[in-house]
Amino acid sequence: MTTTYWLVIGFIGQIAFGARFVIQWLVSEKKGESTIPIAFWYCSIAGSVILLTYAIHREDPVFILGQSLGSIIYIRNLILIDRKKRSLTEDNQNNE
Repeated sequence: MTTTYWLVIGFIGQIAFGARFVIQWLVSEKKGESTIPIAFWYCSIAGSVILLTYAIHREDPVFILGQSLGSIIYIRNLILIDRKKRSLTEDNQNNE
């Protein structure tokens, strides 16, 4: 694949990764308090996976390590959020 193609992939990953901050900022402004929406974590995963792909292509071990660990953390956060939602749903059903 051409260098331009890989640069486009890298920039798309960077845009996806950067978009998470814009999303977090807009949602926080709307709520009037600092908050991290679910979309933040999905943008984090998407950007991280795309950047990891780019880093593997570039054979950059520092970049590969950084993006690999990040993805694990982002996925774990989504698991914890889902667990909390399920727990709250079960508590609400038990209180009815």
